[in-house]
Amino acid sequence: MKAVVRQNFDASVDAYTTYERRTNRFTSLARLLAAEMDARTDGGLGTVLDAGAGTGVSTRVFTETTADTIALDISREMLSGIESTARLQGDFDHLPLSDQSVDGVAFTASLFLVPDPATAVREAARVLRSGGVVGAVAPLGWFDSDGTDAFEQFERESRSPTDTPAIRDALAAEFSATTGTWKFSTSAENIRLFHAIPAMAARLYPKLETEKRVRQARELLGALDGTFEQRWRWVVGVPE
Repeated sequence: MKAVVRQNFDASVDAYTTYERRTNRFTSLARLLAAEMDARTDGGLGTVLDAGAGTGVSTRVFTETTADTIALDISREMLSGIESTARLQGDFDHLPLSDQSVDGVAFTASLFLVPDPATAVREAARVLRSGGVVGAVAPLGWFDSDGTDAFEQFERESRSPTDTPAIRDALAAEFSATTGTWKFSTSAENIRLFHAIPAMAARLYPKLETEKRVRQARELLGALDGTFEQRWRWVVGVPE
């Protein structure tokens, strides 16, 4: 499973960059999450582990407001473009950090892509220092003006290995958790770009090979038209 996830993200660098240049979505999510996490600390964020750093979009945001940022990702290809900060290749199940070594752990649009968020959250709790904070962001979906899910017209749902409620539950089991929803206006073309990222196209066609998966997603979403509301759930936890 982890080898497949790594391959998905190794193949996603260019499409991920294209989507971010078009939408600035992951930067926006990281800024919002950083603000929520910072608000729940006494002296501001110290050392933050950017768990699922990808190409470094969220890493750059956290570097602006923290004393130190560590970028971690399962994909070496994703990490290769990150500069000026510590980089670690690894997965969420076994964080390559010692106990109580960071002040924050941020899962910016990453925790929903793993099958076992509870293990990842327990690892986050292990490496967190006293007074630390953990944050996560996960998609709730795309909705038209009357609140109908954009994927309701198709034979498939855009689903991740982990449903968003499971992420909230995993954090609530280890921390005192607060949650909310962020909403963004987006277009049908941006929904297609999101699912042109191989790792995200796996939400629709997880068993297909990379190129076929992306092609099938493009064909499925080809007729989608109009403006939609993209919703993301955020969850922030502090030790009880």
